[in-house]
Amino acid sequence: METRPVKWTVDGIDIAGELHLPDATGAAPALCISHGIPSGKPAEPGDRGYPGLAERFSRAGFATLIWSFRGTGSSGGDFDMAGWTRDLAGAIDFVSAFPGVDRSRICLMGFSGGAAASAYVAAHDARVARVVLCACPAEFHRIVVEKKADFSVERFREIGLIRDKGFPRSVDEWAQGFAEVTPVRWIGRIAPRQLLMLHGQEDDLIDEEQAWRLFREAGEPKEIAVVAGAGHKLRLSDEAMDIALSWLCRAPLASR
Repeated sequence: METRPVKWTVDGIDIAGELHLPDATGAAPALCISHGIPSGKPAEPGDRGYPGLAERFSRAGFATLIWSFRGTGSSGGDFDMAGWTRDLAGAIDFVSAFPGVDRSRICLMGFSGGAAASAYVAAHDARVARVVLCACPAEFHRIVVEKKADFSVERFREIGLIRDKGFPRSVDEWAQGFAEVTPVRWIGRIAPRQLLMLHGQEDDLIDEEQAWRLFREAGEPKEIAVVAGAGHKLRLSDEAMDIALSWLCRAPLASR
């Protein structure tokens, strides 16, 4: 298995990532893993983060791409939900052009805010063959209203996701990005590509009803698994990630 630091540019912003390449010969399926919106809290003890997750899927034969969306990690720019969808589209461009990747088997797996971006991009990009949505909100508005999550510019500036004092030029336009990417608007357009939804029974941020609402709106083929004992950070659940890996390995490609 080989790990390469990579980067691509979107909207003039450098997006930094890692490509984890499997040992197997021949064209490998690609998996683009999208992280969620950072909360500013420190990582849990023993948490290897997304590199550990990428290694797991790479060992199973996937050319696995992880990266930091704009405004996070070592990528440039400022947090912008609409911009995240363009960053993910850039990730698909990158893996599609990478030697040894099977362009007919490009898969997306997103977590929380990254799941929302994944649903939006899959609905708009026919190159996507399979999608795994983990702890995906149906609507961002419900998280703000019901869970009192702070999605303000001030909060994101405080935790370092918005770095430029002049960003955004229009708060209304920036906020509209959340409305545009709202997953319940787009999930029905993923079909006939395969869709798997995973949700933690103990998720304290996105209630289970939101997962079932998305599932009802999605077209076939689709599957859902609610994982007992799992919280919002589903990448920390071995059971959830076992389900995702098993499904990605067995799901046949849809005709497009």
